[in-house]
Amino acid sequence: MDELKPTPPNSSPLTPITFLERAATIYADCPSIVYNNTTHDWSQTHSRCLKVASSIASFGIQRNHVVSVVAPNIPAMYELHFAVPMAGAVLNTINLRLDARTISVLLRHSESKLLFVDCQSKSLILEALSLFPPEFHRPVLVLIEDDEFPIPKTDEFITTYEELVERGDLGFNWIRPKSEFDPIAMNYTSGTTSAPKGVVHSHRGIFVVSLDSLIEWSVPKQPVYLWTLPMFHANGWSYPWGMAAVGGTNICLRKFDAGIIYDSINKHGVTHICAAPVVLNMLSNSPDSKPLKHPVYIMTAGSPPPAAVLFRTESLGFVVHHGYGLTETGGLVISCTWKNHWNKFPANERARLKSRQGVRTLGMAEVDVVDPESGVSVKRDGSTLGEIVLKGACVMLGYIKDPEGTSKCMKDDGWFYTGDVAVMHPDGYLEIKDRSKDVIISGGENLSSVEVESVLYTHPAINEAAVVARPDEFWGETPCAFVSLNGKHKASEKDIIEFCRAKLPHYMVPKTLIIKQELPKTSTGKIQKFVLRDIAKSMGKSNSSKKISRM
Repeated sequence: MDELKPTPPNSSPLTPITFLERAATIYADCPSIVYNNTTHDWSQTHSRCLKVASSIASFGIQRNHVVSVVAPNIPAMYELHFAVPMAGAVLNTINLRLDARTISVLLRHSESKLLFVDCQSKSLILEALSLFPPEFHRPVLVLIEDDEFPIPKTDEFITTYEELVERGDLGFNWIRPKSEFDPIAMNYTSGTTSAPKGVVHSHRGIFVVSLDSLIEWSVPKQPVYLWTLPMFHANGWSYPWGMAAVGGTNICLRKFDAGIIYDSINKHGVTHICAAPVVLNMLSNSPDSKPLKHPVYIMTAGSPPPAAVLFRTESLGFVVHHGYGLTETGGLVISCTWKNHWNKFPANERARLKSRQGVRTLGMAEVDVVDPESGVSVKRDGSTLGEIVLKGACVMLGYIKDPEGTSKCMKDDGWFYTGDVAVMHPDGYLEIKDRSKDVIISGGENLSSVEVESVLYTHPAINEAAVVARPDEFWGETPCAFVSLNGKHKASEKDIIEFCRAKLPHYMVPKTLIIKQELPKTSTGKIQKFVLRDIAKSMGKSNSSKKISRM
């Protein structure tokens, strides 16, 4: 069979843009996007994306040029996930909650040629561009208007988004990738543990992870999907493309809280939501929380969800699925795939099992937990710590303009090293214990901050919890806990410490406890441990005696 080789009929480059074309045929008159009083069907969304793509190309945007977007979860943000790559360009969604200085750095680093700006971020972007050196090329600006916020277009903006739709060419022959390894998107990491890096993904990688995420979550055709996860965060875990593949209805929200989520569920018949564990905590602790009229499926990822939070959320009627991924994988690549016989276990045991990250998804070639020094797999004993490593189609192409950073995590042994510390259980399911920077080494013992946090979350008075290392004169480091209270129950600092003493080995009990009204978070809901570490370090070295304070 050696004479049989790839030929044009069997080697057309994979790209998720074809999902939109198919949706326009199958689901033409079915709702695609709902936002306030606006509803589009899939035929309209396909036409709008084609027109915007043709308008983008008219600006001289060429293959592999970067086109950036600063916008919340609104229709334009969704459409640009297709329109930008249809013009041959690379989509760069920027966190709209970053400060002007950081956005300025990212725009210059990416050499962005065209920038779509939501009306509410107009002042922020103009400030960011004012920080450009005089000799540096500024991107062309397009304003995304919103009837709810009558912010006028000014001379800095060449046109508006809707004007691009109106003047666009419906017959535009969109630019297909020459190779499925051509870049389709670039996302900057959050920078919570290091300087932001530009993660570049291919058409092939996004095609695979989009379908893989649908299969693993068992998403049916035509779900009603509520956008609480920011699309600027790892392209919404690739579900903008995935929803087109299944003809879903995208319920777009500019902003949300627990009340808005519950209202949207009831109004639109929402069936699916992606949300970080902080949103689960918000939903289960909200005064608006009450049992749902119909099951709502939630995919959670982004940080290890405490079992107690999973238990509270599912008691309301949400069906939580837990996955794991990184900006560098474009979406979920490990999933806590559920086994039917686990349904016979008590609720608290089911929640404990579901809090594990799980096993590789179908689209991943290999996943392992290894000793980072030797590269040898750790024992499958549920206690030996190692680093999660991955191989698969959806692993990034690399970091733009950063060959050193790319080579540090994509090593010669063929693995992508994630920097996440985990254990492998005897049943082959892995469980994250920490980011490598968050492991606390106390008296020579490796202490998982996640394990301590999981215990803290079982306390009925605690709303949020995070544990970091505090320098200690004797032990080197000791656990320092930061918590916020939910107001439902009273608890003193002493109560919480004693609660931990009853449930944890002595060396894992927080030696310092700090109560704050709210813990600092990133825009995607992750607690900013680097901020808390700085606070702990600023307190100086402890002397191993119990420290309790309130802030």
